[in-house]
Amino acid sequence: MNRDAGTRCIDLNADVGEGCDDAGLIPLVSSANVACGAHAGDEETMRTAIRIARANAVAVGAHPGYPDRATFGREVSTREPGAIATLVAEQVARFAAIARDEGAALAHVKPHGALYNLSATDPAIAAAIARAVARVAPGAQLVGLAGSCSLAAARDAGLVAVGEAFVDRAYRSDGTLAPRAEPGASIEDVAAAASRAVTLATTGTVRSLDGVVLQLAAQTLCLHGDTPGAVTRAHAVRRALVAAGVRIAAPAMW
Repeated sequence: MNRDAGTRCIDLNADVGEGCDDAGLIPLVSSANVACGAHAGDEETMRTAIRIARANAVAVGAHPGYPDRATFGREVSTREPGAIATLVAEQVARFAAIARDEGAALAHVKPHGALYNLSATDPAIAAAIARAVARVAPGAQLVGLAGSCSLAAARDAGLVAVGEAFVDRAYRSDGTLAPRAEPGASIEDVAAAASRAVTLATTGTVRSLDGVVLQLAAQTLCLHGDTPGAVTRAHAVRRALVAAGVRIAAPAMW
């Protein structure tokens, strides 16, 4: 489907399959990034998330991360590109097989946590991830931080790159995400998150923690499912986007 002339479109995605309220959250988004059993989840949670997504016409994607449940995949356990390519390929292939068994298509891949952040700043790791995805899921889109090297790596590997911005996370002035331990790194206020979503969808801009206005070419906006009040925040974000005349749909439906 082509984007209608003058209509603003945005994908609204959420990280799911991580032990939170998927039944409440998935129907509110257009794309679901499902944990692949490494940083969180297992076959049962993957199947459950896929079924909820299918029932609500939500695109499903793999959300591979470092296999470190103690830190929820938020600490770097290896920087070796070959090892990273292997863990990504294994997780994506496993998820793709489960998705096929559930009658769902693998629409996209989005790295999780420390793996995502590393791919945004390290070209070698970004390339390793992109090549791994291209090998096991060549038809999938690869989601990465808007403006980062992960998107160039995706295109170089022959994948469709989808730039992502965050509704509930703060930015540094260089366009990277502020570490979670930094004051103000998480946007917990519901109204602030909704306002930020509309600004990102309509102007492509966001203000960093130190006041720098960043221009982000984002096709998808992320809501984290593992944060307190995630479903309430998702309701508010969705309402605000619709009220602003923004059409919410997965990129393939634009």
